[in-house]
Amino acid sequence: MTNGATGRPLLRTLVALTLISGLVDAVSYLGLGHVFTANMTGNVVVLGFAAAGAAGFSVLASLTSLGAFLLGALCAGRVATVVHGRGRLLLLAMSVEVIFVAGATAVALGTATVSSGWSRYTVIGILAFAMGVRNATVRRLAVPDMTTTVLTMTLTGLAADSRLAGGDNKGTARRTASVAAMLVGAVAGAAMYLHTGAGLPLLVAALVVGTSLVLFWRSGAATMDP
Repeated sequence: MTNGATGRPLLRTLVALTLISGLVDAVSYLGLGHVFTANMTGNVVVLGFAAAGAAGFSVLASLTSLGAFLLGALCAGRVATVVHGRGRLLLLAMSVEVIFVAGATAVALGTATVSSGWSRYTVIGILAFAMGVRNATVRRLAVPDMTTTVLTMTLTGLAADSRLAGGDNKGTARRTASVAAMLVGAVAGAAMYLHTGAGLPLLVAALVVGTSLVLFWRSGAATMDP
C-alpha cells in the first residue's frame, strides 16, 4: 500500500493527520491544563511532573488522557482482528476521529470554558480516545517515519541517515514533511486557541480529517489494499 499511486494518497493522508496531531496537542496543552491527548510520550512526562507536585499539572487529567488513549488503542486493536485491509482500517479510524473531534468541538463551543470542570475531562477523554484509535491503526500500517504523533525517531533518522553522517539521505523528504506538518499544526492550533479559544481549532481539526478521509476514499487506495 505504500508503493506507487496507492502509496501517495496514503502518505498525503498521514501528513495531514500529523498536522492535526500538532493542532490538537496545542489546544490540549494550552487549553486543557498542560496535558497532551495525542503525544503520550509527553503525557507520561507531564504525569511525572504532576506526581512530583509541580504547579499547573494534574495527575487526574494526565491519567484521564492516558486511560482514554489506551482504551481507544485497545478498541482499534480488536476491530483490526475482524476488519481486513489496512486501507479500510484507516478509513474507519478516520471516521471515528472525525466523530469524536466533532464531539469535542461541540463541548468546547457549548460551554463557557474547557479549562476546568466536567467539560475539561470530557474533551480530554474524547480527544485521547480518538488519538488512541488512530495510533493503533497507523501502527498497523507500519509506514516508516509516519507515526503521526511522535517525532523522536523521525528526527533521529533525519540526522543519522543524512550525508553529513555518512548516509544517503534516504527518507529525508518524508521525514521533513512529517516534522513540518507537526510544527505547522502546533503553530496554527496555538494561534487559533490564543485568539478564539478551543472551539475553532477543534472544528478545523474535524474538517481537515473529514476532508482527508473523503480524498483518501476517492483515491481508491483503500480498496486496493489487500
